[in-house]
Amino acid sequence: MSVDWKEVRRRLTIAEAAIEGGWTPAPEEAKRILKERARALAREPERAEATGGSIEILEFRLAYENYGVESGFVQEVAPLKEFTPVPGTPPFILGIVNLRGRILSVVDLRPFFELPAKGLGDLNKVIVLHDGNLEFGILADAVAGVRSLALAAIQPSLPTLTGIREQYLKGVTPDRLVVLDGGKLLSDPNLIVREEPTP
Repeated sequence: MSVDWKEVRRRLTIAEAAIEGGWTPAPEEAKRILKERARALAREPERAEATGGSIEILEFRLAYENYGVESGFVQEVAPLKEFTPVPGTPPFILGIVNLRGRILSVVDLRPFFELPAKGLGDLNKVIVLHDGNLEFGILADAVAGVRSLALAAIQPSLPTLTGIREQYLKGVTPDRLVVLDGGKLLSDPNLIVREEPTP
């Protein structure tokens, strides 16, 4: 396809002249442009209910997989500097940490979800989950950030995700982000470190 350079130059000359001459639209044209802008600005934003709603999630990486948890359950993200192992706890309880005077138990979701131990191996972030009554931390290799996710994009589950893992899932997105159910994690008594040892 050949380019008509004469036509291109002609259009550029007209545009340049309009810019230099301080081009202003005719009153009728200006009125039409302003009405269109007003209509566009007055349009109500698309309602979340109409599209099925959306949730805001904190996305993080663990053992080569991307996970998300509703940001409403996330109190903060803190670096994991050091932790104290607690004898007599299940293998998925990494230990406890002192976070500015608060003692929190830290859960490693890899053994809890029966994931392979290999992964990025950084495990240097603690995502503090809370629901007003209970709080604990979960380990993450990296935190990607917060994003909005349409509920319609979350598939109930994948056939490959079964057993203990499936109970704590809201679902999986087409880009394979595993969305955890923060409410179920926080209400599971197995994730609470009790003061008395279990017999």
